[in-house]
Amino acid sequence: MKTVVVTGGAGFIGSHLCEALLKEGYKAINIDNFNGFYEPAIKRKNVRETVFSLKSRHIEESAYQVEEGDIRDFTFLEKVFNKHSVDIIVHLAAYAGVRPSIQKPRLYADVNINGTVNILEMSKLFNISGIIFASSSSVYGNNIKIPFSEEDSVDFPISPYAATKKAGELLCHAYHSLYKMNIMCLRLFTVYGPRQRPDLAIHRFTRLIAENEEIPFYGDGLTERDYTYIDDVIDGILRAIDWVSSGTRKYEIINLGRSNTISLIEMIKTIEEILGKRAKVSRMPLPPGDVNRTCADISKARRILGFNPQTCFNDGISKFVEWFIKNQST
Repeated sequence: MKTVVVTGGAGFIGSHLCEALLKEGYKAINIDNFNGFYEPAIKRKNVRETVFSLKSRHIEESAYQVEEGDIRDFTFLEKVFNKHSVDIIVHLAAYAGVRPSIQKPRLYADVNINGTVNILEMSKLFNISGIIFASSSSVYGNNIKIPFSEEDSVDFPISPYAATKKAGELLCHAYHSLYKMNIMCLRLFTVYGPRQRPDLAIHRFTRLIAENEEIPFYGDGLTERDYTYIDDVIDGILRAIDWVSSGTRKYEIINLGRSNTISLIEMIKTIEEILGKRAKVSRMPLPPGDVNRTCADISKARRILGFNPQTCFNDGISKFVEWFIKNQST
């Protein structure tokens, strides 16, 4: 049984990944500090649901361990990696969000850059050859060419968050070059689905529409995002784990997206139709740091990983709304 450390394993993507790893026969070590970026109780509920999933599949409880602490705490990390024999690291932990990074750039640099160095140092010290780093589509900035290719320049980020993710990719390449680590950086494109963070647009808009509250409508509504359903992203990460587990001295950057853009107007309309309620709109200017469009070229992901996203936007929103309504009543 291989052991995978998942940093940020109590969050939206991390909790789904831990469940998938357990289902696939891995041991999962969840490192999370349950910080207050959003309500920590949400993350603790995610952990409870992961434990419930483990028990429902009759998997040994020892297969899933939660280590509560901060990735900036080097001593804490050393204790965790001394305690567990780790084969792979999936590094998801980060301060997320473009807009808050503009207000707190030092915090974002501290967590996302210094924390990533600490994780890479653990890989070096404990001879862990396989690492997956969660990067972001935000590194492309306002890239004019559509779709975004891994070969495109990412030298012009428009938010501190995006800059920290580009820095993480560069650090990963340096450690790959120096210490022969297999590393894959996954540029994730607007992941959504059950357990999505409450501050993100789909979750926030669904809640506000359901509660007959106004939703913030930024700009002219023509901004577009490449929304990628959580199940497809988890499939991509599992494939990346297989990739870093085989061979030696490999480094790649891969887009994980749906490769299909949805406008803000279309996103709101889809939520309205599935909820059966009309949105009340409060028009606002486009915030600084927000990009106009994201769209992933996933030809490299298809070729290297066999990645083939299955969930269309309407189906994904239907699944999210179903989860949201059920979650509101519990």
